[in-house]
Amino acid sequence: MATVNFYLDTRRPKKDGKFPIKLNIRHNGQILIGTEYSATPNTWTGSEYNKLEQNYKTKNVAVRSLINKVEKCILGLDESGKLKGIGDKALKEQIERLLKNNSNNERNFISYIDEFIATKSKKNTIESYTGTKNKIMAFDASCAFDTMTKKWLESFEKWMGDSGMKVNTRSIHLRNIRAVFNYAIDNEETELYPFRKFSIKKEETRKRSLKPDQLVLLRDFSGEEYQKEYQDIFMLMFYLIGINGIDLFNVKKIRDGRIEYKREKTGRLYSIKVEPEAEEIINRYKGDDYLLKVMEQTNGNYRNYMVALSRGLQKLGDFERKGLGGKKIREPLFPEITSYWARHTWATIAALLDVPKETISAALGHEIGSQVTSIYIDFNIAKIDEANRKVIDYINQYKL
Repeated sequence: MATVNFYLDTRRPKKDGKFPIKLNIRHNGQILIGTEYSATPNTWTGSEYNKLEQNYKTKNVAVRSLINKVEKCILGLDESGKLKGIGDKALKEQIERLLKNNSNNERNFISYIDEFIATKSKKNTIESYTGTKNKIMAFDASCAFDTMTKKWLESFEKWMGDSGMKVNTRSIHLRNIRAVFNYAIDNEETELYPFRKFSIKKEETRKRSLKPDQLVLLRDFSGEEYQKEYQDIFMLMFYLIGINGIDLFNVKKIRDGRIEYKREKTGRLYSIKVEPEAEEIINRYKGDDYLLKVMEQTNGNYRNYMVALSRGLQKLGDFERKGLGGKKIREPLFPEITSYWARHTWATIAALLDVPKETISAALGHEIGSQVTSIYIDFNIAKIDEANRKVIDYINQYKL
């Protein structure tokens, strides 16, 4: 019967310095069939990769699967009595056809994540999954559902950690991979699911909120002229229950004393009563086509404005000029603050005032209990309005 093994073809290196790994089949003569794998003499033992090859365990699973398919094909031809009568050329064509069909059926993960990304429309979501795709390509571009085992996930997580990536950033990429697996299972592309015994680690983040006295200080501090707008917009976000910048800047107008919109992150309808404190700030920065002038001033590029806002607030504080150039030596009040702190601050103060957790969750657009039960709860929006007024009144009366 014909035999098959691997052959490292060292006659001509590829651009990356590696050599092609080919299938070496002995039938009537020698048949060489190319594969998608390559190695160097230092990383290839003759039958598998050694520890010097990056992600060697996963790649060995793939090459063993490849040779097993060819051996199974040859065995089937032999048992049916067809192998003796088939020539080398015909055998080569049949095996190449087999490998091509299997390649089509067993798509690599990169091609599938591209298909998954194509189903998304939100820019932030697309950027997140594209970032995960790029990480996977750097780690193991040829990975597929059947090679992405629990050990693969552990190796990928370690690789990300070794590159200096923080725990929560690693968890984002792993959750994205899990979402693609779930999508593939729903579409009957695979039944494999390596996350059954793999736990995604998460590190509790440091609190990102201001205490009441700090918020009042931010509101009333007399800083540089350009910072006043950033202080006002931060307070507006706070008065609107920590609304995100992308949602705030896309609002067109106030309707019946409320702003109503679909939250960009979740797609849910949202309604917030515009309190007098918020309305005063809105009137100060009113736009023509939008509620605020930010979108018009930035030609729709609100992200740059958000970066400038955070940097401006981080510089808020006393300073003095020193040296010939008059360089500003600052004593920043809130050196790590960003616009997102408005949301956390609102929730923290609401909790301080004993606003029920269910009301805080509903105000922030979170699930009330489980996702299933929240569908059946028509939460009274008056409770949210009442909670927001309570929070604002507390800040208005707060004494430094």
